[in-house]
Amino acid sequence: MLLAGCGGPLSTLDPAGPSAAAIAQLWWLMLAGAVVLFGLVMVLLLWAFVRRSAAPDRPKLWLAGGGLVLPVMVLMPLLGFGLLTGERLLAHPRAAEVTRIEVEARQWQWTFRYPATAGGTRVSVNELHLPVGRPVDLHVTSPDVIHGFWIPRLGGKIVAIPGHINVIRLSADRPGSYHGVCAEFCGGGHTAMDFRVTAHADDSYEGRLAELPRDRR
Repeated sequence: MLLAGCGGPLSTLDPAGPSAAAIAQLWWLMLAGAVVLFGLVMVLLLWAFVRRSAAPDRPKLWLAGGGLVLPVMVLMPLLGFGLLTGERLLAHPRAAEVTRIEVEARQWQWTFRYPATAGGTRVSVNELHLPVGRPVDLHVTSPDVIHGFWIPRLGGKIVAIPGHINVIRLSADRPGSYHGVCAEFCGGGHTAMDFRVTAHADDSYEGRLAELPRDRR
């Protein structure tokens, strides 16, 4: 029953892209570290109950070991791995063949613009089209209030801030349909502010963009 919540279209533990896979790997490693630390604490607690009648041997050593050495041994490797994973998820400007898509979040709609399309910028509303196997930089902003852009199966989330552009890099491993949501409470229509994500194979992505309406801004 507990694992039933680990699946579905909004599951971060069912990744469909390298960014989401790295985040899921970090989550599992953090869980393993927490389990190890919890187990060690329980063993020490049980040992203290068993020997409660005996006089404590060198209490300062136990305080230093249980309160400092033990957490450092578990938490420092997790911290290092977490920092390395976070650095790999950044949108480094030197990466080659990155597709640019502009994302505008407004109450209660998502607008996606594809400026690199042949014949001019195309636009889609509440549906994002991605090429499979190609990194995509999503430039996210908002004209009204703060929103949260999040596609759980493809990667982490990023905030859409009025007057500011944030960039997140995502990619999909395989063709398919995914689900995106607003992850920041933005008003009365927040719960209905979601969008569909379609990942296309390379040979069909450009064709699908050509079918979209032109941007009339």
